[in-house]
Amino acid sequence: MAEEESGTPHWLFGDQLGPHFVDPARGGPHRDAPLVMIEARSVFRRRRFHRAKAHLVLSAMRHRAAELGDRVRYVRADTYRQGLREAVGGGPVTVHHPTSHAALALVHALPSVRVLPARGFLVTHDDFRNWADDRGTKHLRQEDFYRWVRQTHDLLMEGDRPVGGRWNLDHDNRQPPPKGAPDLGVPAPYRPRESDIDAEVRSDLDRWEREGDAEFVGEDGPRGFPATRREALAALRRFVEHRLITFGAHEDAVLAGDATMSHSLLSSSLNLGLLDPAECVERAEARWRSGDVPLNSAEGFVRQIAGWREFVWHVYWYFGTQYRENNALRHHERLPDWFTELSPDATEANCLSHVLEQVRTTGWTHHIPRLMILGSFALQRGWEPRAVTDWFHRSFVDGYDWVMVPNVVGMSQYADGGRMTTKPYTSGGAYIDRMSDLCGPCRFKPSVRVGEDACPFTAGYWNLLHRHRDRFERNARMTQAVRGLDRLRDLDELLEQERERRD
Repeated sequence: MAEEESGTPHWLFGDQLGPHFVDPARGGPHRDAPLVMIEARSVFRRRRFHRAKAHLVLSAMRHRAAELGDRVRYVRADTYRQGLREAVGGGPVTVHHPTSHAALALVHALPSVRVLPARGFLVTHDDFRNWADDRGTKHLRQEDFYRWVRQTHDLLMEGDRPVGGRWNLDHDNRQPPPKGAPDLGVPAPYRPRESDIDAEVRSDLDRWEREGDAEFVGEDGPRGFPATRREALAALRRFVEHRLITFGAHEDAVLAGDATMSHSLLSSSLNLGLLDPAECVERAEARWRSGDVPLNSAEGFVRQIAGWREFVWHVYWYFGTQYRENNALRHHERLPDWFTELSPDATEANCLSHVLEQVRTTGWTHHIPRLMILGSFALQRGWEPRAVTDWFHRSFVDGYDWVMVPNVVGMSQYADGGRMTTKPYTSGGAYIDRMSDLCGPCRFKPSVRVGEDACPFTAGYWNLLHRHRDRFERNARMTQAVRGLDRLRDLDELLEQERERRD
């Protein structure tokens, strides 16, 4: 039996690139098992990804193949099915649980493939299902899940209590940016150096575009994110040693001249499987326990990974394949071309233009521009949630189906009607003005809702509340905001203005 297992090839998807995916001690394949990797061109033919994302994924896969050497059979094929036939014929193969419904359906449809448990997360599918089922409700909340993970994994705990006496330090981590400061003044994040493999990838992408075999959006500048385990560890080390200390307080703030602030930029490395979440949160906790970083910074980072990232992963699987179809607000407007093309000059709203430019050139921006500028704008204008989800998936280097379906359908667009969040995440221009320096140079005024100077976010916010008043006034967290509609003397003018803008 041992010989049979040692000879069974193991298939690595392009987001299963770290050592924990081939570790026999962690449920991986036999240490002598041959490995298979498949680069399927159809992935890029079907969807129009950001060029930087395509580059990063291919670079990471090819770097991993180079590291594995003779142990791996790296196949470049038109489809996964074709590549698997070329690699192993009709013989048996194992694979760790894939990260999308489509990929799982594919491997289940192949009779020779045996699916091993998922890797790259702290909580197993079974453990989450038991936790969620025990709650006896259709609504799941990240805060409840996060506390359970902290307890079961002994993260930032003193016995059965959270260190410092509080589970949630969000209140300490919502400070606006320093007034008048162009940046936070923290050490820059880790940036990798490109290799010959990157040059090969860029040449291939150029050729595919010339031949009409693929089409991309955005720019492919020097690769800005790790493509190897070694690079990812260097990025993690730089963050915890030099940037985590200032992460907490301003994690929700935005500065035009400081795109990365104190953020870790580790999401793409985690989502490629180059880093394991356990090593990330454990290093952050160790820095706090050694007295090198404040608790609010360590807790904020642990919350992002052990709380939100884990929660999103499990919500994706727990709610099932139909979750992406949710559209509780019945939003059906199409995304405008200027948005899908990442054209910053097509909008006069400075915050929106600035963030689109950032996405166009890097394929990344941190969570507040994603949620409170890009996502909020889409929600206010009633864009179709599935199309918004697809746009986020394709346009970000760290975007994957499991990441974006819950984040966009559930949180950003409130399309699930509150199954995973307590309220829609949207605001008027006042929030953006308070938490960023983007409103000062803008031709629109965040305090103005009607007229030539009307901020599209401020007007859009009130228009959204009016459009869904019946639903929102039944939400305890939205009741006070909805009542504000009754104090607007210019509501009729605002609604007419927004109808004309939409038309």
